[in-house]
Amino acid sequence: MDAQLEKRTADNDNKESQQKLPGDDGFLDQFKVSDDDAWMTTDTGTPVDDRNSLRAGNRGPTLMEDFVMRTKIQRFDHERVPERAVHARGAAAHGYFESYADWSNVTAASFLGKAGKQTPILVRFSTVAGSRGSADTVRDVHGFALRFYTDEGNYDIVGNNIPVFFIQDGIQFPDLIHSVKPRPDHEMPQAATAHDTAWDFFSNNPTTLHTLLWALSGHGIPRSYRHMDGFGVHTFRFVTDEGKSKLVKFHFKSQQGLASLIWEEAQTISGHNPDFHRQDLFDSIDAGNFPEWELSVQMVDEEDVLKYGMDLLDATKILPVEYAPLIPLGKFVLNKNPTNYFVETEQAMFSPGHVVRGIDFSDDPLLNARLFSYTDTQINRNMGSPNFEQLPINRPRNGVHNNNRDGAGQQIIHTNIHAYSENTLNNGSPRLANFTQGNGFFTAPARRIVDAHYVREVSPTFLDYWSQPRLFWNSLVPAEQQMVVDAARFELSKVNSPSVRRNAITQFNRISHELATRIASAFEMDVPAEDPRYYHTNVTAGVSTFKDPLKTIASLNIGIVVADTTGNALAQAQALKKAFSEKKANAAIIAPLQTEGIDVPYSAANAALLDAVVLVGEKTESEFRRAATPLGKVAKPVELLKVAFALGKPVGVVGWREAEKSLGVGKGKVEGVYVGEGKNVGRFVEKVEEGLKTWRFVDRFQSDGKN
Repeated sequence: MDAQLEKRTADNDNKESQQKLPGDDGFLDQFKVSDDDAWMTTDTGTPVDDRNSLRAGNRGPTLMEDFVMRTKIQRFDHERVPERAVHARGAAAHGYFESYADWSNVTAASFLGKAGKQTPILVRFSTVAGSRGSADTVRDVHGFALRFYTDEGNYDIVGNNIPVFFIQDGIQFPDLIHSVKPRPDHEMPQAATAHDTAWDFFSNNPTTLHTLLWALSGHGIPRSYRHMDGFGVHTFRFVTDEGKSKLVKFHFKSQQGLASLIWEEAQTISGHNPDFHRQDLFDSIDAGNFPEWELSVQMVDEEDVLKYGMDLLDATKILPVEYAPLIPLGKFVLNKNPTNYFVETEQAMFSPGHVVRGIDFSDDPLLNARLFSYTDTQINRNMGSPNFEQLPINRPRNGVHNNNRDGAGQQIIHTNIHAYSENTLNNGSPRLANFTQGNGFFTAPARRIVDAHYVREVSPTFLDYWSQPRLFWNSLVPAEQQMVVDAARFELSKVNSPSVRRNAITQFNRISHELATRIASAFEMDVPAEDPRYYHTNVTAGVSTFKDPLKTIASLNIGIVVADTTGNALAQAQALKKAFSEKKANAAIIAPLQTEGIDVPYSAANAALLDAVVLVGEKTESEFRRAATPLGKVAKPVELLKVAFALGKPVGVVGWREAEKSLGVGKGKVEGVYVGEGKNVGRFVEKVEEGLKTWRFVDRFQSDGKN
């Protein structure tokens, strides 16, 4: 046997013998190529030397006959496909979904048909407005696309981290995206809605207000992909084998807990690490801290589509959980990073039209348009070829049999020459699957056209644009309300048109007179009189990113700062690092210089990149302030502590008794400030862990609200 082939076979055998992660069916392994101990070849397999081009003499011109150079450059020139029109910036991971029970009483979907059944999945997270080169921590709606590789075909829930969307009708989608994208004359601003055209659209289309308030809150700047929920946004149908159907709305509940950044740290992180979110996801999985979400649905009867004071076909509305509680169906876990970003993330092409038996669409007009738009977009991104479903990351696991043929990039060699239905020459195969035969997809029989008139009108049941934004506003804690106010002030400060600002304040006033007044005060603008038609005091649960504690501190970042590496300080820092690492947190020792035992030098440290700061040493503040080097910033330890404190983060000191004085909080116990002695490391670490789970101590934030 050829030695190289023998080695490759042995490598594959070793891989097969290794224990695979749950949900990893090994499907993608067949497409992997190892370059270990290999000779360079062309795409056609010819061994070549492609380091130097073929020339007429050492200093002569490159020859056109150099097919090695030409094909190498040509392949490079075509390495990229068009980026997504939206959701261009993203990251993905593999994992599995596990059903909690047999749910065949409500849906015929096979992946929900047995308790403990595991299905391979792919999840892609993203921002919406920015290009591939934009930063992760911009303020934006975040995409949360979930693909199930079921045994009856691929099923995609192409959702977001916000349960509602800006528009009700898909025909407005080009208008929305044109308004929020950079201006076409100068391509600015990138990945931001803080400009005239976006707010002109928002203020003239009140359907946008609900999603806008979610985005202006902490949901627009999540701590990480792991710390945000996901939603299917639309109303779908579960359908049983008997044809009985229910309306459902999908929720993905983070089992890490909800957490958001503060705007100032989000901006700082964008400069220090624009890949903050994708790095967090990759590093967490790489460290074995596999993020989890619980897949739940809200389920209501078909006839209750208008029962709850809103239309379930309206994608700008939520169904409050007080009316329809969440039903947990199962959990999904992300436990494997992509081997190749381009192949497994950039080429992953999702569509809400990827559906399986037992799940059906509703008559949501935004969803109806998406069913066309996504497939059309993927054809464009696949260089005009409809064969994007044949790319490894998009292939279903149960095989494909149909009469689709040819097209650029065709990878299937069809043996059936009778590519039409019905046929007799191939014994009628592939046979047509339906409700009763072949376990085929079918539309819920309960779907009925309620009005056959052709109209270009908005349903009267869609026309309340302000009650639900008010519900969201009422449900936030005061610190989050201040975040919304501050975010709106920031965004409108970038708007140059006075009329656009006035229109925005008018719309906010229909949600809350207090909200409009607080925003307008930053611009010395007159506020309209109260407009109480949509004012109410109702609240709902599950919308706050600050109210509930985190469930784990796994993969959170803790900076342990020492002013120097002499005496007991470094030993104490190392003990703390070990203790935090045992709790699966990322603990890093920060010191003036990056030497042995030091993870981060002062010059690379910033409190915005850390979730907690701990200062270790016996020094007074003046001594800490003198702890500077040519490479470090004067008073860096105290600066890290003070900035973290100002951002509402837990901070701690070991061996320094002047912490409260330095922070300007006076004597006595202060929430989120922990003072420990070097001897009792365990109890100190537990206190900081509690602070990290609290996430933010919001009483440190200033507010101009009533509370």
